[in-house]
Amino acid sequence: MNIIVSGRSDAPIYEQIKEQIKRAIMSGELAAGTALPSIRHLAAELQISVITTKRAYEELEKESLIETIAGKGSFVSGSNRELIREMRLKEWEAGIVRLLEETRALGMTAETLIRSIRHFAEEGNE
Repeated sequence: MNIIVSGRSDAPIYEQIKEQIKRAIMSGELAAGTALPSIRHLAAELQISVITTKRAYEELEKESLIETIAGKGSFVSGSNRELIREMRLKEWEAGIVRLLEETRALGMTAETLIRSIRHFAEEGNE
């Protein structure tokens, strides 16, 4: 897992860390049970405050994406498969809404969009 933080981003650093780990979990890059770097190790690696890293992990715990076991560390939660599926569906739906908005902005019809989707789907099967 490669986390990159930027001081130029409008998002706070803890949020950048949280979102990157969340994306890795939702994509399957980080599977259930995978150990995350310790808070201190990640802070040292990113050259940031331990408090900032701790906040990112706390936010991920609140969303039930990770679990922290005292003395052992933080791990990707194993009980969140349905939650992750729901989160991915929500993002998928948001993507469809954005696609429809762009379709309308281009003056295209929904039928044209559907034909385009079928075309690209069929290309992928060849």
